[in-house]
Amino acid sequence: MEDWRHGGFGLYLHWPFCQSKCPYCDFNSHVAGQIDQKRWLAAYLAEIERSAQETTGRTLDTVFFGGGTPSLMQPEIVAEIISAIRRSWRMTNDPEITLEANPGSIEAGRFKAYRQAGVSRVSMGMQAMNDADLRRLGRLHTADEARHAFDIARSNFERVSFDLIYARQGQTLSDWEIELEQALSLAVDHLSLYQLTIEPGTAFGDRFARGRLRDLPDEDLAADMYLMTQEVCGAAGFPSYEISNHAREGSESRHNLIYWRGGDYLGIGPGAHGRLTIDGIRWAREAPRAPGKWLDLVERGIAGEDPRANLSPEEHAEEYLLMSLRLSEGLDIPRLANLLGKELPVSTFYSLAESNLAMVHQGKLRATQNGRLLLNEVIRQVAQLVL
Repeated sequence: MEDWRHGGFGLYLHWPFCQSKCPYCDFNSHVAGQIDQKRWLAAYLAEIERSAQETTGRTLDTVFFGGGTPSLMQPEIVAEIISAIRRSWRMTNDPEITLEANPGSIEAGRFKAYRQAGVSRVSMGMQAMNDADLRRLGRLHTADEARHAFDIARSNFERVSFDLIYARQGQTLSDWEIELEQALSLAVDHLSLYQLTIEPGTAFGDRFARGRLRDLPDEDLAADMYLMTQEVCGAAGFPSYEISNHAREGSESRHNLIYWRGGDYLGIGPGAHGRLTIDGIRWAREAPRAPGKWLDLVERGIAGEDPRANLSPEEHAEEYLLMSLRLSEGLDIPRLANLLGKELPVSTFYSLAESNLAMVHQGKLRATQNGRLLLNEVIRQVAQLVL
């Protein structure tokens, strides 16, 4: 069996536009005054056709509209894209088709149309549940608008997720616990809970470098917030299946699991990444980040991606290691050994077990609770042991 089949096969489509740029965001998102959506549709359809020719005979498990803010896309554009995808690949009987949305871009009619177009799951960027912190995060919606948008999504879709950011400026442990309880009272089946990270090149990154981003929780408080998150969500039936993602059993994001389990996925749109196995060779693919450059390439009949990189077995194994250790299910040791072409006896990992950073059970290497707090260190030590 080809290795990618352990993870599955998905398609990610990137819509690069937002109403505004959030100060913490380092995603490939851009603010534009006017967008010719028909022109963008034609480009997406061309790339779908080209990608389908490379992957003839495959069955597609998932589709993910990410961004940017895909809920700014006209529903008829989404409908045409999904129709083209269905014509281009066989799909599983119950494919997961996710669309990311911001509360400020949601209305009942639009969401009903997305559902009719074939979207089966919505992931909403709520980020905070009080107005003061939403303003600090640069969000355009209020807490009430977010709850109203969530109700609209829930009335149209069986599967609805939303994101929150914690370890925000001035946030205490009790503040986060109260907010988390509020979130769980709303949650349907999935929550993404991210610790605020200050990324270079963002507005927050610039403020932090100038000493103007004050009142951020220290490392000990952030760790306490993480541990409390695991405890509260687990007790509510939302255990973590990945370092920042929580779900009821069976409601995990199937698309994101393709990434974390080392499956194959196509990336279409500006800045989109992909991994594709062809004739036993795994290729890394990345599209140009600039929307205008990507659009121009596609319209000139040129593939909308930069030159591909052929991943060596060691690079493939390293990627699998990096991604799989984020999961609660852990890393499959026989699979990693197969990628590396060498045996990996359990004794290889004794040092990690002795330091309570990881454990081996039924052929899987999993980070312990302590190890998940120090995940980068766990990954570094595993890499030293096996690569």
